[in-house]
Formats: sequence, C-alpha cells, structure tokens
Amino acid sequence: MAGRGNGQTEVGMARQLRRYQDRFEPLVTRVLLLGIFATGLTAQFVKPVGDALEGKAYLGGALFSLVGYVLYDQVKELSSSVRPPSRTLVNSSELGSFVGDAFEARKVEISFLGYTGETLYNALYHRLENLFDDPGPTRRVSIRMLVPDFALPMLVPSQVGADDRPEDSEAFRRRIEQRCSEYDDMLSDLAARLTSAGRMTVHCEYRLYPGIPRDKICIFNRKQVLHGLYDLSARMHYMGNEYFDPKGFRTDLNVWSPEDTAVAEAAIATWNKHFDDLWSLATVPHWRRRAAA
Repeated sequence: MAGRGNGQTEVGMARQLRRYQDRFEPLVTRVLLLGIFATGLTAQFVKPVGDALEGKAYLGGALFSLVGYVLYDQVKELSSSVRPPSRTLVNSSELGSFVGDAFEARKVEISFLGYTGETLYNALYHRLENLFDDPGPTRRVSIRMLVPDFALPMLVPSQVGADDRPEDSEAFRRRIEQRCSEYDDMLSDLAARLTSAGRMTVHCEYRLYPGIPRDKICIFNRKQVLHGLYDLSARMHYMGNEYFDPKGFRTDLNVWSPEDTAVAEAAIATWNKHFDDLWSLATVPHWRRRAAA
C-alpha cells in the first residue's frame, strides 16, 4: 500500500509539473525569441554591441527569431491538434489507487459498467469501511453499478458446448447473479450505516443492462475514465464443466484524464453521457424489487 501511495504521489507531482510547464512555457519562449531578436537587431546597427558579440550576420538571426515568434502560436496549436490523447494503460488490480484518489473529494461519484464489478467492489468496500474512522473531506458518495441482466439467456457467460460453441446455462447465470446480489447487499449496508452516522450521505445502487459484458468502464468523479475490453474467450472450470467467463481482474484499462488533451476531455464527456443514458434505460434488479416489497 505504501508503494502504491508513493506511486500516486509521484504521478500527482508529474501532473503538477506538466501544468506549470504548459502555463509558463509559452511566456518563456516568447521572451527568449524577442530577446534574440532585440539583441541581433541592436548588434546589427550599434557597432559596440556588434563588436562585443563578435559577429556580423545579426540581422538575419534577428529576423529569423521574429518569424519564430510570430509562428509560435500557430505551431503550438497545430501540435496540440495532431497529438493523440495521452492514455496510460493500467491493470484492473490497480483500481484501489484510483478509488482512493476519488475519495479525496468532498463529493464522490463512481460509476461502473461491466461484468460483476468484483475488482471495483473489493476496493470500494474497504474504502467505505475506512470512512467510519477517517471520513476525510468526503461528505457525499454516489456509487452506480451497471451489470448484465443474468435472468436473460446469454452467450457470455455460458457453458462451452460442442465445437467450442457457447450454450446458455441458466444455473451458471444464476450463480453469477447471486454474486452481484451479494455485492449489492454489502455495499448498500455500508452505505446505510455511514449515512445513519450523520457524517455524510452515501448511496449505492445496482442496475441491469441487456447484453453480454464486453466493455469494462470505470468513471471517477466524472473527471477520469478507465476503459478496457473483456477477454470474451476466457474460460473457467466449475463442477466438472467448462464455461465462458470473462476475467475482469486480468483486464487492462486505458486511462483518460481531462488534463491530457482537448480530445481526451471531449472523450470523457462522451463516456459520461453514454453511461448516464444507459443508466436511465437500465432496470432495477429483481432482488432489489423483492426487498422493497
């Protein structure tokens, strides 16, 4: 944990240095270009200065620096427009550090779209437990988990049948569904206890979408998006049979942060809207409906 914390500190320092660089680099560059221009022009027409610099071709250098000054903004803008978004590849096992960073905010919002959410659940559970002793700045927490509707026939997860073809297995689907129900119960119980303590408001909710678990998406405070694709060919053995079962903990995720580029910022806005739209269309799990009744 200490190593992970140090790693996050170094990342934060690097980002801070990059922000300072982006802020002051244009000013420093312009000052240098104007300085070269002024010095070269002065050396061309003021002999003592020219003699002191021991050169003759000052005017050309001065004009060259002036052209560079004029073109600087255009070159910088062009460079930003063609630069691809900066994306760091991380493994799902590293989600804990991102959860910890998200809880440094007063208002925490974490959204998940994927298979069962097990890797994120483990990180969330421990972080919510810590809030009882160390709430920090956090005063409001909202957790949204979108998982497949395992009550419907599915190609993944499914049983491996003849010729390696998927065959729907209701028993296996129900087993995965039960796991999601348990995660929901555990997180919701923690949320209720934290809210009743009066220090903060915590809400956790699961909803269901139709289809197979293809994308794994984690959105932290609507400012950072982690996205990857499940390995749909992954298999597991259970009770003497073989099943198609994506391994979320093995999934690599691309990290999108708004300070990277304008393209990354636009992509984050798109991911947020996409998740919000899916959430509004998703259904409430039957295990929650039974509890409400």
